[in-house]
Amino acid sequence: MEHSDQAIADFLQNKSAASIALLDKLVATFKEIGAVEFHAAKTMIAFSARINFAYVIQMGKDFIDIVLPFKQPYEDNLCFRKIKAVPGSDDYNHHLRIYLPEDLNEEVVGYLRMAYENGK
Repeated sequence: MEHSDQAIADFLQNKSAASIALLDKLVATFKEIGAVEFHAAKTMIAFSARINFAYVIQMGKDFIDIVLPFKQPYEDNLCFRKIKAVPGSDDYNHHLRIYLPEDLNEEVVGYLRMAYENGK
C-alpha cells in the first residue's frame, strides 16, 4: 500500500517490512468495515471515523500493537493481552498484538467493528 501522507511516511521510516505489511492489512480490514481515516502522531497512528476509535501504539520488528478503547471491559475473549482502565475516564483500553495477517481473525474483526461503530 502506498503511504502518500508525509506524516505516515515519516512514522513508517525505519519500520520493518513485516510490521508495515501488518499495518497495511489492518488498514484494509478497517476499510472493509467502513469509511475510515488514519493519521500519524509522534508516537502512534490513530484511526478515526467521526472520532478516533483505534490506535497503533507500537510497531515492532514482527508485530504491531493496537489499542481499542471501550466503555466496558471485554474480558471473555482470546485476543486482548491486556485490558486497563484509563485514569480519569470511563474508558477501558483493550490491547492486542498482531504478529500475522491471520491474527486479524473473526473475533478481532468483531472488536474492530465495535470500535469503528463507537467512532461514528
